[in-house]
Amino acid sequence: MAAAALRSCRRGLSQISSRGPSAARCLLGLRHKSTVQFAVRPDLPKLAYRRVKGKSPGVVFLPGYGSNMNGLKAEALEEFCRSLGHSYLRFDYTGHGASEGVFAEGTIGTWKKDVLYVLDELVEGPQIMVGSSIGGWLMLLAAIARPEKTAALVGISTAADHLVTTFNSLSLETRKEFEEKGVWTVPTKHSEDGEYRFNMEFLREAENHRVLQSPIPVTCPVRLLHGLKDEDVPWHISMQVAERVLSGDVDVILRRHAQHRMAEKDDIKLIVYTIDDLIDKLTTMV
Repeated sequence: MAAAALRSCRRGLSQISSRGPSAARCLLGLRHKSTVQFAVRPDLPKLAYRRVKGKSPGVVFLPGYGSNMNGLKAEALEEFCRSLGHSYLRFDYTGHGASEGVFAEGTIGTWKKDVLYVLDELVEGPQIMVGSSIGGWLMLLAAIARPEKTAALVGISTAADHLVTTFNSLSLETRKEFEEKGVWTVPTKHSEDGEYRFNMEFLREAENHRVLQSPIPVTCPVRLLHGLKDEDVPWHISMQVAERVLSGDVDVILRRHAQHRMAEKDDIKLIVYTIDDLIDKLTTMV
């Protein structure tokens, strides 16, 4: 199955390259950016988002922890969806990017509510959710909560349960040390401070959203992309997700030299092809 998937990927990448200038723009940079809009929610912070209207199935991009909707992957997918005439939406979680809210006060539950709001209020019909890192965890939670709004899932370096399982894997002495301080610090090259800081309340709340302890009730097509050079989220998490989802249509693609963000040109080509293939599959099924 893996060999067949890889052969299919190579064919698909060739097809994308032959589509002409409009499809190629998604790999070279966004030329026509959508306008930032703000969703006003009663008693909740405003959510910033960019939307391109078009055909179904639409695509919704879920960024990673501390990231925003202006990354290379998010912008490349917008241009690709625009070139195909399909709808696309990217947004910032509460406390991220241009959205209102305090980043340090956010939780997995907070950001799950953001995703559900997007599915319920800002898009029409079933969507292909594309989740990067912690966005991959959130897309699974959203798919469980809104199966009728989920056409397919594409996980990029999916970090399902990762923060919780990593903290719980620390020695008892180390965990107690962090608990006494009230903050767990994790070294990272993705933050200006060189570390992520998670308070104990965040970790306790995240425990309520774990998905890998039992079968995951997701039956739509699932594609999981991960780099073997990922130093932040181990690739075997994507394998665990693949083993637990109930869907019979699941592919895992491991890139030998890809890192966590999967934002190199060839990584983005693979992501674009994966979505293109799913759109073709879903529209053919209809």
